[in-house]
Amino acid sequence: MSDEHSTWLTEDEKFLAGEEDALPFQKTVTWQVMRVMGELVEGLDRLADVGSAVTIFGSARVKPGEAQYETAVTTARLLGEAGFSIITGGGPGIMEAGNKGAREAGALSVGLNIQLPFEQHVNPYVDISMEFRHFFTRKVMLIRAARGFVIFPGGFGTLDETFEALTLIQTGKLKNFPVVLFDSAYWGGLLGWLRDTMLAEGKISPGDLELLIVTDSPQAAVDFIVRCQEDANWRGRPEAEAVEVAREVYGAG
Repeated sequence: MSDEHSTWLTEDEKFLAGEEDALPFQKTVTWQVMRVMGELVEGLDRLADVGSAVTIFGSARVKPGEAQYETAVTTARLLGEAGFSIITGGGPGIMEAGNKGAREAGALSVGLNIQLPFEQHVNPYVDISMEFRHFFTRKVMLIRAARGFVIFPGGFGTLDETFEALTLIQTGKLKNFPVVLFDSAYWGGLLGWLRDTMLAEGKISPGDLELLIVTDSPQAAVDFIVRCQEDANWRGRPEAEAVEVAREVYGAG
């Protein structure tokens, strides 16, 4: 054995040597990648039989009895009665309302929770529950198992999930995937900025604004999602009952 080889060890040798000063395996990038893969595999397995589902997003800060909470319960119940399973982030607020509505309809209720520095317990209306370490693996499952989104007023996390879906639709990664923004008053400012700034400056195309609709009616949201699922040629165009609301928000003629 040459002197050169005696001072240079392969990664396998380092691993098998088990040096006391070596980084613990559970702290290595390899272990982190394995945990990510484990979350993805477990998620795909646990959600394999969910069937047609709709994911409901929105603020965790909304309280039972508030208008947005109760409207989310109604929307989820109607979706459940229409044959959809309901998926949420599993926490409080709009997430809890979505799972509660699913429970009232007798539909499958799924909660995909996330580990946070502050506690976020799974709400009591969940049938299938998973807890994720990583936001991005959780987001994969929230999208992968769904056939559409209903997005209630929320904060940064809700915006992240909204634009993730729109980007996937715009780039052709998701097809026949309806996105409903609920509460025209809340979303009007954002949609106006998309139209008056992003579209006006050519950062998006006119058709990109047709990737979503905005409504204030639970039944209209459900009808839109049902029709999108029934229409194999749907490409994101608003249904008739949503067009008038969209015109008001977008300022279209």
